Amino acid sequence: MISVVFIVGVALLAVGYFAYGGLLERWLGVDDERRTPAHTVHDDPEAARDPALRHDYFPARAPVLFGHHFSSIAGAGPIAGPIFAAALFGWLPVAVWVVVGAVFIGGVQDFSALMASLRHRARSIGEISRRFLSPLGYNLLLIFIYLTLLYVTVVFLDLTSRTFVASGGVASSSVMYIGLAAVFGVAVLRWGLSLWVGSLIFVPLVFFGIWGGQQLPLDLDPAVVGDPGTFWDVVLIVYCFVASILPVWLLLQPRDYLSSFLLFGCLAGGFVGIVVGAVTGDLGASRLDSWVGFTHPAVGTLVPVLFITVACGASSGFHTLVASGTTAKQLDRERHARPIVFGGMVLEGVLALVALAAIMVVGVSGSKVAPTVVFAQGMGHFLAVLGIDPQLGASFGLLAVSTFLLTTLDTCTRLGRYVFEELTRMKGLAARYIATAVTVLVPAIFVLVPFRDAQGKLLIPWKVVWPVFGATNQLLGGLAMLVVILWLRSTGRRAWFVIGPCLFMVTVTFWSLAQMVFGAGRPPVIRIVAGVLLVLALALVVETVLVLVRGQKPKEISPPTGSIGQ
Repeated sequence: MISVVFIVGVALLAVGYFAYGGLLERWLGVDDERRTPAHTVHDDPEAARDPALRHDYFPARAPVLFGHHFSSIAGAGPIAGPIFAAALFGWLPVAVWVVVGAVFIGGVQDFSALMASLRHRARSIGEISRRFLSPLGYNLLLIFIYLTLLYVTVVFLDLTSRTFVASGGVASSSVMYIGLAAVFGVAVLRWGLSLWVGSLIFVPLVFFGIWGGQQLPLDLDPAVVGDPGTFWDVVLIVYCFVASILPVWLLLQPRDYLSSFLLFGCLAGGFVGIVVGAVTGDLGASRLDSWVGFTHPAVGTLVPVLFITVACGASSGFHTLVASGTTAKQLDRERHARPIVFGGMVLEGVLALVALAAIMVVGVSGSKVAPTVVFAQGMGHFLAVLGIDPQLGASFGLLAVSTFLLTTLDTCTRLGRYVFEELTRMKGLAARYIATAVTVLVPAIFVLVPFRDAQGKLLIPWKVVWPVFGATNQLLGGLAMLVVILWLRSTGRRAWFVIGPCLFMVTVTFWSLAQMVFGAGRPPVIRIVAGVLLVLALALVVETVLVLVRGQKPKEISPPTGSIGQ
């Protein structure tokens, strides 16, 4: 049953990519003859005088950009979400939502956000909204986006630090990997090394670094560094600051390209192991029920909980920020949009199915441990079918996931810098440093300053933020689609294929946030944050409806200047 569910799900996702993805290309007006902003802005004489622009706008080869985009969006979301949801409601509703959501909602959302960005000189989805909304509405959307990025950064910063403390081998491998990525970027972009030759050299070195990290673990001595968690928090904060201000070609592009091979390795190993398991029967029957029930006593009803819990495996508002915030600035040709962005969402659906298969083989008891551990244990089972030691397979799975925690973490910081510069209209290199410093300040406070509940019990930062993360992340996707609808209507194109997904995601996320505000048992901080975000979102929806009803003409906005995320 495990293999059947996985194979059928992957087949449906493949059909969706080729069939529905082709229709989206036509509906969104993909034109390969049109020069992308990666060329028009980077080659502009003004950009030649502004290093900040040239750092952010840089055409990337399709495999490199796919690696960046997929690494940035894949993180731990499509792993943790399906595992959480399956433990609550069973594997069947999760499998259905992953397939349907990835193709008809998440894929539409990501693809349309990228195309809207390309048509506006690779501006972020927030900056595009300035053409259609009032100044108040535009600023409200930017504030919503910025708040979302801040607590996403808190979650991934804290999780990454705790992973490094728990496994010194993971920390060592991550440090080696960052160093290899920087050398790879310089070798390819400055020394003229062929991408494929560089890949043949550096990809094996990355995998060797996994083994090397286990041999030379960074197990920190508290007597030397103090609290290891605090030490890694500070190191990661500094890393995020530096990574956000470096040119994309030096670290972001090569790092994400190389890290994508780790995830591809997980996907390939999981895929082959699950398929072979169908023939050999080594995986056995599912240890997880297909259907647990419509209501779970701890979280409530399947609707809306399922749709905000699975998150990145089916749809994620964070994806629209990556697509319009960094990917659009690096897209070499428009025909690369479908394989990189829509294909990235479909492949993330495959990763979600691997995670679902992991908890099916591990069993519902696995829900009592961290989802990353469940995924790693599942990978151990899948690779064991291929004759690989289960413990080694589990270690590989955990290390790959940890690498993507780090990747998503500093991508959030860069996107936060873009949005802060949009809010403040700051320009130039000085803005780059100031915006980055402010963006890492709030996460730094959350992870470095102890927070306690009413009883004086120390709170774990990521657990404080997590309850509201899923709802607002999905709501961000709905709000981004509102902007896309306004853009499509302004160009005379039909927008029905975006309106449906938008209405669905806005409805279920409003429902979820309302439960957080008015439901019983929620901490006051969660009620306040959920209430603020709900009010912001309601105001934006009302303003969008008024724009559509009045038929307002879009305003002109100035060309990109400085390093803002435009």
